[in-house]
Amino acid sequence: MQIVHFTQQMQASPFSGGFHAALVRILITGVAVFLAVATVPGIEADSFAAGLAAVLVLTVLNVILRPVLFVLTLPLIVLSLGLFLVVLNALLLELTAYLVKGFTVSGFWSAAGGALVISVVTALLNVVMADRRQVELRTEEPRRTKIINPSE
Repeated sequence: MQIVHFTQQMQASPFSGGFHAALVRILITGVAVFLAVATVPGIEADSFAAGLAAVLVLTVLNVILRPVLFVLTLPLIVLSLGLFLVVLNALLLELTAYLVKGFTVSGFWSAAGGALVISVVTALLNVVMADRRQVELRTEEPRRTKIINPSE
């Protein structure tokens, strides 16, 4: 039997990597939220602290609540060919604005525009910052069995 060697690139899951991965995720979300505040009319942060609190709350909501909502709304996501994800992200942004004082989202369309900006920016930055490791898989020829006491 021949020995087969090949490598593939593996991306780390969002829950692996410990503190470094969590910090990178918060920084990426922070860049996206502050870009949405700067570009989308109707999304405002009164202070830097309010913006930072919004980033932390949105990151926690995305880690904990978004997977549950994703599973619950999966039929709508499939039926709308993924467009319902914008609505889901807009609702999470509205919830963030409700929970954080000093961070305001005025209306659903502002939330939808902000969610779209945040989704695109985080997707692009996640591609750039992805942890790609080389994994080598090997298949080797099995060892032959060795007979210790052959019958004579």
